[in-house]
Order: sequence, then C-alpha cells, then structure tokens
Amino acid sequence: MLVLILAYLGGVLTILSPCILPVLPFVFARADRPFARNGLPMLLGMALTFALVATLAAVGGGWAIRANQYGRIVAMVVLAVLGLTLLSSHLAEWISRPFVALGNRLTQRSDTEGESAWSAAGLGVATGLLWAPCAGPILGLLLTGAALNGASVQTTLLLLTYAAGAATSLALALVIGGRVFALMKRSLGAGEWIRRALGVLVLAGVAAIALGLDTGLLTRVSLASTGGIEQKLIDATRPAPSPAPAPAKAGEPLPVEGQLPSLAGATQWLNTPPLSAQSLRGKVVLVDFWTYSCINCIRSLPYVRGWADKYKDHGLVVIGVHAPEFAFEKEPQNVVKAVKDLGVDYPVALDNDYAIWKGFDNEYWPAHYFIDAQGRIRHHHFGEGDYAQSEDVIRQLLTEAGQKDLPGGYVQPGARGAEAASSNDMTRSPETYVGYARAENFAGGPVAHDDAWSYRAPATLMANQWALDGHWTVGEEYAQLDRANGRIVYRFRGRDLHLVLGPGSDGKPVRFRVTIDGKTPGADHGMDIDADGNGTVTSQRLYQLVRQANGTGERTFEITFLDPGVEAYAFTFG
Repeated sequence: MLVLILAYLGGVLTILSPCILPVLPFVFARADRPFARNGLPMLLGMALTFALVATLAAVGGGWAIRANQYGRIVAMVVLAVLGLTLLSSHLAEWISRPFVALGNRLTQRSDTEGESAWSAAGLGVATGLLWAPCAGPILGLLLTGAALNGASVQTTLLLLTYAAGAATSLALALVIGGRVFALMKRSLGAGEWIRRALGVLVLAGVAAIALGLDTGLLTRVSLASTGGIEQKLIDATRPAPSPAPAPAKAGEPLPVEGQLPSLAGATQWLNTPPLSAQSLRGKVVLVDFWTYSCINCIRSLPYVRGWADKYKDHGLVVIGVHAPEFAFEKEPQNVVKAVKDLGVDYPVALDNDYAIWKGFDNEYWPAHYFIDAQGRIRHHHFGEGDYAQSEDVIRQLLTEAGQKDLPGGYVQPGARGAEAASSNDMTRSPETYVGYARAENFAGGPVAHDDAWSYRAPATLMANQWALDGHWTVGEEYAQLDRANGRIVYRFRGRDLHLVLGPGSDGKPVRFRVTIDGKTPGADHGMDIDADGNGTVTSQRLYQLVRQANGTGERTFEITFLDPGVEAYAFTFG
C-alpha cells in the first residue's frame, strides 16, 4: 500500500516537472469543453496508453522502445494536424483530406458540446505516447523493478497508479483552465484568438517533442523540478543502512554480534588451502568483503594489506572474500590476475555463489568483520574510513587472545593512484551504472534494452548527467559499442573519475581518447591514460581516467573509443 501511495504522489508531482510542458497545450486545447465528454476520456486514454507503453518498455526489451518511437512519430503527425486545424480553418481545408479527417476526428471537429468522447480518448492515446518518456525518480524506481521482476499484475497496477496521479493533476489544471477560458470568452469574445493561440502552443509542443526537448533540455533546465521531492519520498521508504557500532570505551570489552559463519561455500581459494571456521579457532580473523573493480574496496585495500603484514606474526588472519558485482568478476582467471596486480598475498575466498555473503547477512562492499579467537564476531565496519578505529579493534582482540608486545603506531600506507584516499568532496558525483538495470541520470533519451541502437548525446549536460553517442547495445550490466568512434559524455564533479571497462568478447584491445572540457587532460590525467588522453582497454577492470591536479570542480568528461567492442559498466568518483 505504501508503494502505491508513493507511485500516486509521484504521478501527481509530474505536473510540476518541466518535461510535461510540451504535453500541456494538448490538454488545454480542450479546456473549454465539457469535462465528462472531453477532458475525462482524454485523460483516461492518456493514462492507459502511458501505463501500457511504460510496461512494455520495462519488460519487453528493445522492440518496445522502437514501437514507442514510431508511436511518437505518428502522434506528432496527428497533433501537428490538430494544431494546424486550430490555427486556421482555411489551412485545414487545404491539407489533404485524409489527414484533415483524422486531425478533425481527434480534435475539435465542431464547437458543439456533443463531440464524441471517442475522439477525446483518441487524442489522449496520442498524448500518452508523447508523455511516456517523461520520467522522474519514482517512475525510474517503478520501471527498474518491472525490468528486474518481469511482467506482473503488480507492475501494471503500480504504473497505472502513477499514471492516475498524473491524470489527477492534469484534470485539475483542465478544470481550472476551462473556467478561465470561459471567463475570457464572456468578457472579451476572444474565442477565435484563443483557438489560434492554442494552435500555436500545440505546434510549439510538437516542435519541442520532435527536437527531443521534452526528454533533453526541459529535464535539464528546470523551473520547478520535482526530483528532490520525489527522491525524498523514495528515501523515506528505504531502510537506513546499519551503522557501525560505536567503539567500546577504554577497558570495556567489545560486544558479541554473532558467530563466524561457515566458509564452506567458497567456490575456490587463492593463496591458501581451504579454510574453515574450526581451523581458525585461536586466531583473530578479519574478513574483508570486496570485489576487484569496486573503487571503495580498492581504496581500503592498502590498509587491509598493511594490517595483514603488520600483525600476521601476532595471530591475525586476514581473509578477503571476493563477492563479484559484475559477471566478469566471477571468472577465476580475472580474480587471480587482479589479486596479483593489487599485491594481495593473504587468503582470498571466491564467493561466486554469495554463500559466505549470505552467511554474514552482508549487504556492502567493502565490509569488514572482526572475529575473536573464540570464533565470535565482535565488531563490523561498512565502507571506507575509520581505519584507526578498526586497527584499535584488531589490537584489542589480539590482546584478549593473549598476544603481547604488539607493534605500535597505526598503518599509514601512503597509497597512490586509484588506491589513494578519496577527496572527501561530499558534492562529488554518485556511482553511476551504464547498464539499464541500474542506470540513472541518463540524458540521451529512451534506452533500447539488449538491442543495437543509435544514440545522440545532447549538446549540453547538467551536473551528474551522462549520455551515449554512436551505435551501442545496452544490456543489464553494461553497454557495448557496436561501431568505432562511439562516445560517452559525463558532466561530473570530483577529483577522480574512474570507469569500469572491458574489451569485447574477442578480447582485442580497444583504443580510446579522453578529453576534459573539450581539451586534452594534461596534468589532470588519470593513471591509465597519458597527458594527451590516450589509453587502451586491455582487460576487464577499473580504469582511472581523471585525477584533477587542483580541486574537485565540475567538468565535462568525454571518452571516445577508436575501436568497436568495448564494454562500459560503471562510473565511480573520488
């Protein structure tokens, strides 16, 4: 019920979203008509069509996107005829009879109040086809759930509820607009001029939609954006992550949080024979959940390595549980290479089936669990940071286990490259996935699921927006470039920009070139490119492409792939 309420409220707020503006002239064009026979059928047709198209787009794959594209073209033609017939009756007579007949049937064939409700519903269908790409955070949440869970009665009900909310706000605008128009007619006798003005607005709306302004510029230049309000509604329904427990006061024991779960679910072990909870009794154990393309994991690795080296002769065993996020991270040879490249020489359990992950009831990368010599979990920490506190926990557990003369001080790794600590800029861009399952802030129009499509990046982007350019096939996890010279553009904020990339299925290297604000990176280049922005994708991993030498300002990043086949997974920032 809470999700239904959220969906309805999100639909109501759509009236304030700038990408709905091109649709409003089509609604107001009937504001002077009886609501029951004109406004209501139009709104019902619009809502039902929108819900149907959105459902197909969520669960039907790329063909539904193309169907919606063709539907939009038909709708634009129909509504352009509507605008012309509103603008001039003489011009309407000049247009070819079939189009005139269709346009007149869908619009105001006459000024009588007996006009068919079916023509109003037909106009609603056309308007719904144009409205479908207008989406905010709440609709994005609903469509993502539909794409992941498949078609169902619940999916359609949620989308209908969202559409009903939008229809409610539009109905209110329609009723108010109708009263205003009636007053103007009585006081000014300006019915013909109103009709012509509406025709101009309808044609302007068609032009805006044809140019992509409804899903491009208007979503970026917002006079009344509802994104923040919608996101607060979403956040209110999500449980907050479990915070790390407060450190115990000096002299107080750490609480017991549970027992060390079984490690038998590991699909493979690296750097060690298989370990078990029983074989680890008497040892203090640090379990580090990580995956090798995760930037947060990479930045915490220098400390984990440092603790393993510093306390290995004092009873500490560090176990890296590699729980993959992307499919390529399940390949053992990829993990073996990453472990070697990252200098990880302590035991690593490959948790491809997430058996150990589930045993800990874990939800985060990285996540650190501290186990005492009796096999009890005594502390945990999620994410980066608080390294001194974590080392204090290690020392306390080792002392409890009878260890003496522990080495002093704290680990200071002096990490460089991608392992260097984050800039701590709280306004830096969020982690951004390229695959459609979790993509957000995409500014390049509708996405064709699992099908080749030609994309065009907008000329300008707002902060945290990104777009594809060229011929790409977008899958759940990644987007693959089908032809050479495809681009990805991102308006980001942060000191560092990383992108998880991989070559195509043939494994051939992919050359690329990076620019920042249209220029070569120079001193702002990352460790995986040179000062001219040149680099090569040779394996599936995280690539550091930008490290700004001065500050964390907002910049426009662009990467052009000179060869086809590259797979782009996710952006992260530091």
